[in-house]
Amino acid sequence: MPNSAFASCNESASRREFLARTMSLAGASLLLPFSCSAAAEPPPEIRRIRFNYFPAICLAPQYLAEEFLRLEGFSEVEYPRGIQVNRTDAAPVETDMWMDASPAVIAALDNGLPITALGGIHAGCYELFASDRVRAIRDLKDKTVAIGAELGLDHVFIASMVAYVGIDPKKDIHWNIAGTNEKALQLFKEGKADAYLGFAPQPQELRAKKIGHSILSTTQDRPWSQYFCCMLVARKEFVQRYPIATKRALRAVLKAADVCAEDPERAARFMAAKGHEPNYELGLQVLKDLPYRRWREANPEDTLRFYSLRMREAGVIKSTPQKIIAEGSDWRFLNELKKEMKA
Repeated sequence: MPNSAFASCNESASRREFLARTMSLAGASLLLPFSCSAAAEPPPEIRRIRFNYFPAICLAPQYLAEEFLRLEGFSEVEYPRGIQVNRTDAAPVETDMWMDASPAVIAALDNGLPITALGGIHAGCYELFASDRVRAIRDLKDKTVAIGAELGLDHVFIASMVAYVGIDPKKDIHWNIAGTNEKALQLFKEGKADAYLGFAPQPQELRAKKIGHSILSTTQDRPWSQYFCCMLVARKEFVQRYPIATKRALRAVLKAADVCAEDPERAARFMAAKGHEPNYELGLQVLKDLPYRRWREANPEDTLRFYSLRMREAGVIKSTPQKIIAEGSDWRFLNELKKEMKA
């Protein structure tokens, strides 16, 4: 007779492998890796999980994670819409977990929002585009920069960039606050702003239409390319009350990030079929460009430290990096999963 625990795990693995072979993402089979250690864990304390919905191709892992989350024991996986936020002093409180840009996470923590960074997912995404009058970041002094909202992600991101080269973002930049990111982009297209921070797929679209030129790519240009652009964040209460669910959800997102890295064509088909990025070719280009395996290699704490220093220099946050890291991060689950997933 086989060992009962082994038999149970083997039976569960067989069932999950069957589901993985038969389930379809965007009409194509996607083999979902299974870990026996995951099967040996207790089930999640809560079966419902909600991710913030934001239609950006770079956030693909949180959408591809849907089926992985179901295999992790979540019977209700939701992406509620209509609760997006444009400022870093607000958070999608009706959701449990979401991917967000590192500067936005730091600014939210500085504003006292009860959230916890769980791990970095990938680098890149953002590019700073400029008009012909601007050839480098230093040229932005006394120029007009279009942003969606004061204290919004684009504002704090650009402020940290210009402060890094010695420009005072409060005195030396003319901020044209458009109200939304889309309106800020339109101001740049119309020549009413000298610079605009775009995130995928906006940079690809601007290049295709030959509007402006990139003066900084967080995918390619150091030091920005060395750090995580997007991190996985959760409500602090969710992490504290449901540690097993937190670990299982993080594992699902990390597996989805691996899919983006290893099979971007399939990930792009899924995103197009679900309507998260209708343009398959554009989505595929973005997925191929971004380093989705970065979570296996880099330390997310370094990212929080780097951006916290830059943002403090820019005067957009008051907290020290030590405070941001101590009060706003929990790497226990990530460290366990790196060992388990052989990162």
